[in-house]
Amino acid sequence: SLYKLVPTHRYRSFILLLTFLFYTAYHLSRKPISIVKSELHRNCSTVIRPADLNITNNATWCDWAPFDQDNYQALFGVLDNCFLVAYAIGMFFSGIFGERLPLRYYLSVGMLSSGLFTSLFGLGFYWNIHSLGYYAFIQVMNGLVQTTGWPAVVACVGNWFGKGKRGFIMGVWNSHTSVGNILGSLIAGVFVSSAWGMSFIVPGIIIASTGILCFFFLVESDVFVCQNDQDSGEAEPLLQNHAVNTSNGAISTEPQEVVEDHTEAISFCGALSIPGVVEFSLCLLFAKLVSYTFLYWLPLYISNVAHFEAKEAGDMSTLFDVGGIMGGIMAGLVSDYTGGRATTCCIMLIAAAPMLFLYNSIGQRNLGTTIGMLLVCGGLVNGPYALITTAVSADLGTHESLRGNSRALSTVTAIIDGTGSIGAALGPLLAGLISPTGWNNVFYMLITADILACLVRNTTFSFLTSL
Repeated sequence: SLYKLVPTHRYRSFILLLTFLFYTAYHLSRKPISIVKSELHRNCSTVIRPADLNITNNATWCDWAPFDQDNYQALFGVLDNCFLVAYAIGMFFSGIFGERLPLRYYLSVGMLSSGLFTSLFGLGFYWNIHSLGYYAFIQVMNGLVQTTGWPAVVACVGNWFGKGKRGFIMGVWNSHTSVGNILGSLIAGVFVSSAWGMSFIVPGIIIASTGILCFFFLVESDVFVCQNDQDSGEAEPLLQNHAVNTSNGAISTEPQEVVEDHTEAISFCGALSIPGVVEFSLCLLFAKLVSYTFLYWLPLYISNVAHFEAKEAGDMSTLFDVGGIMGGIMAGLVSDYTGGRATTCCIMLIAAAPMLFLYNSIGQRNLGTTIGMLLVCGGLVNGPYALITTAVSADLGTHESLRGNSRALSTVTAIIDGTGSIGAALGPLLAGLISPTGWNNVFYMLITADILACLVRNTTFSFLTSL
């Protein structure tokens, strides 16, 4: 047997690393669109025109149609929302499928499909496609297949790790979001000025490759549980109906009788009735609105305000994600130590509001200020978002009211992240509509959303407890 005489913690470490790579690839493949935007519509007066180029419009000769029009920001908003709305809608169904299908197959198909559609977007460059409908369709399909990722990887990690150090473990693990954004920015930046199609094709190949890796190596749950870990409270896996021999702290070589889990997957309404699901879902809606607005619009903001080239703006935007890594880990550590996940989220959300105002006001004065503000804002914005989508979701998916039902985690995760994805769709859309009136107004919108994220969580909790 594969499990003979090997301590369970080695398998947990392996699964943690594997799922980290998987979701890093998911986010890596989402990032190129934000980097390529500033290449699709440029200030052509600053670009050296080839001598043999016959043009009729000196103002837009270097732009990629149909993004060469004055409404290019609105068109970018359309592309963002084709992906994000499809993602938000699909997420509510993805969790239901994730509870009923083998996670290994589900993730593998999702990553292979995402690789296909990400590459197809980039192939539009080589096929000389200038149809908004083509790119919008690709974004819709990619949004749908990307919903396979989050509920499945959270369910896998939740099945292997208990509540003992869940905040810290998932805080570190959730850095895959920021790592994926950073790698996606750097990879896209390498090709954006020469052949922007490769900014999509290379990430597409990477996520498809991780799909193959998933098919051959993912183990979905900790079927054999080390009793020593259980006694210490470090791990309480969801599947707990398997016999073990723990006399020496390793998995016994004696054959064990495996008892199948016959509990039914929880219904959508049943998941909504779990205490905390509704209020944290609404909190994430506004928190993710802010995070995804930065994800899709920060490079363009830096390019417009600080007058950086596309590659430099993309590289600078990665500092926001570096701050997000530190913020997610810090949020997990603090919430583990204090036991207050909600309090940790609210404090960081409240602190983020004035920091966003300061970044917009003084963040571009000099390079040092820009770096410092991006790191701080990234930590305060992405910290609560990371905590809710990981440790909080896992806690609620294994809530005591479920009475040991191990088939709720994926559905609960999908509900929380699906609701958050509504905000993720609204943020870039509002940014596209508001930005022509000035970037100040975009930041006022983001500050308001941060405050609402804190208020709606506490208000909803008070309302539900009074019923």
